[in-house]
Amino acid sequence: MSNNLPTPYFMIDESKLIRNLEIAKQLKELSGVKLVLALKCFSTWGVFDIIKPYLDGTTSSGPYEVKLGHETFGGETHAYSVGYSEQDVKEVADICDKMIFNSLSQLTAYRHLVEGKASIGVRLNPGVSRAGQDLADPARQFSRLGVQEAQLSSEIFDGLDGVMFHMNCENKSADDFIALLDSISERFGHYLDKLDWVSLGGGVFFTWPGYEVEKLAQALKQFSEKHAVQLYLEPGEAIITKTADLVVTVVDIVENGMKTAIVDSATEAHRLDTLIYNEPASIGESSDEGLHEYVIGSCSCLAGDQFCVAKFEQPLKIGQRLHILDSAGYTMVKLNWFNGLKMPSVYCQRSDGEIQKLNEFDYQDFKRSLSQWSVK
Repeated sequence: MSNNLPTPYFMIDESKLIRNLEIAKQLKELSGVKLVLALKCFSTWGVFDIIKPYLDGTTSSGPYEVKLGHETFGGETHAYSVGYSEQDVKEVADICDKMIFNSLSQLTAYRHLVEGKASIGVRLNPGVSRAGQDLADPARQFSRLGVQEAQLSSEIFDGLDGVMFHMNCENKSADDFIALLDSISERFGHYLDKLDWVSLGGGVFFTWPGYEVEKLAQALKQFSEKHAVQLYLEPGEAIITKTADLVVTVVDIVENGMKTAIVDSATEAHRLDTLIYNEPASIGESSDEGLHEYVIGSCSCLAGDQFCVAKFEQPLKIGQRLHILDSAGYTMVKLNWFNGLKMPSVYCQRSDGEIQKLNEFDYQDFKRSLSQWSVK
């Protein structure tokens, strides 16, 4: 059936999603940590019914994500933003369980709007991190993310329920994470002892093949017991990694020193992180031993817009479909209408093989995104 679906489209695989969720369940059981889904990474709420039995709630990076988590996921709803407006706080204070402020100035300005409604916390910047890209490094020079250690005093924590650290990005090493955890315990432990909960953020890639889940769980459990706090992790990519493909069709093949297969999609519009982080995509039909090499090029007008360079055992043909692998995280949440390209539909293949449509888009969606009314 999927071969008849018009491209481009995303296909989420329920069986692969459950595989990741079972690892998350194991981590929770061994460590006592609670897990809240990071909606900034993945917000396709049509599959939340699959995820909800495994996780404890959601966490946000903006007010609309708070509302989405509250309405479609339930459980605990954590509200965080780098910069709230007063109206933002008023809109979410009644529907969130935890409100985490990015700075002491925001805490001072808005805590009165939250007291008695939600648990209050702040984000701390530990000054250390594990991130492969400077763009995604929360401890980068002049970082605006979280309160710096030098700005802290014991009195601040007398009026807090918890804190959030976020210092990882696709960290695939339990040992690296434990080193960060030890640093936090040593430098901030006397503050944490006053609190009820600590969130250690996201970016801990515990579903990566070979990750030492039991070692991570033991470290989390020891940290939680040492400081008498409930720990949280905020997984995004760890939950949905390798669960969805972007399916595209080759619409043309051109050559200018190298063959380029142009597909009916674009990184600029449909897989933005490929472009932003210069991280080439992987193609399901490719082969490292293949003798036929192609640039997989986008159909946008941006000259450098391409998915990757890939080799194939047979020459590509116009009309052939390709699967761009691992296209869930930080992908569907960043879709845009650049060049007026057709937006990919979204499907879920259930464990029994049934394919369910979650969303599709048409010209009217594109038109509405630009204006609703004309100047009279």
